[in-house]
Amino acid sequence: MRITFLLARRVPDVPSPVLQVVAALLTAAGHQVDGWIPEDRLLRADRFLPDADLYLLKSHTELALSLAGVLHHQGLPILNPYPACVRAQDKVTASQALRAAGVMAPETWLTGDLSLAAPLLEAGPVVVKPHRGHRGVGVHIVRSTAQLQSLPEPAEPVVVQRYVPGPGEDLKVYVAGDHVHAVRKRFSGDSFTRPGRPVPVTDAVRDLARRVRSAFGLELFGVDVIESPQGPIPVDVNYFPGYKGCEAGVAAQIATVIQEQVRHALGAEVGG
Repeated sequence: MRITFLLARRVPDVPSPVLQVVAALLTAAGHQVDGWIPEDRLLRADRFLPDADLYLLKSHTELALSLAGVLHHQGLPILNPYPACVRAQDKVTASQALRAAGVMAPETWLTGDLSLAAPLLEAGPVVVKPHRGHRGVGVHIVRSTAQLQSLPEPAEPVVVQRYVPGPGEDLKVYVAGDHVHAVRKRFSGDSFTRPGRPVPVTDAVRDLARRVRSAFGLELFGVDVIESPQGPIPVDVNYFPGYKGCEAGVAAQIATVIQEQVRHALGAEVGG
């Protein structure tokens, strides 16, 4: 099959080592594999002509997500599925999905006027973030009304989450089908560019990953987790993350998930 990765420009702008191994494994299995960045092309939105049998949505940009919507409505297979990616990308729908799955997640509010969030500070700090952001852009921990007032007026809706104190490091959980990995690293504006250090996956984290997978319909995804005294609390769900810092073998697990999607797509073609 022809397999195309819809990619985002990386920071730094170098190929992903994990994806390079995944592509090599898929090529060795007999597939034609390529990838391109949607922002680098002039695309005919109303009459997009597909050039692959399976698309892998690796980009979180609005343009890539819109293109995935076009492919989805044409009935083309996408991994992860477009509806699941939209649900995860939008922190409002993600919050609702987590609650519906019985996952302990932070209280979350949606607003276009940050001044309305001032009363929430009476119960403690909050986190302000874009409702469809990624890579930690635009995330602010707010502890006072003065801090809240100093933030720029949002150009788009924002979510306000109850701040969950943790041990000072984030737990990044990476999932490829049935396989769950975890790394720890300190959050910063550029932490998405750096790998964490692998740590054992606890039963509670494994159960959290299982619930998220079921609630969102994702096969390749990550969960940002705060390890609180009450247990692991997810604060973000990301489709097809970078898997930085995972143990050796994660690329083969990703390739296996993709191969399963290929078999499913071929079965659908035969059945049709």
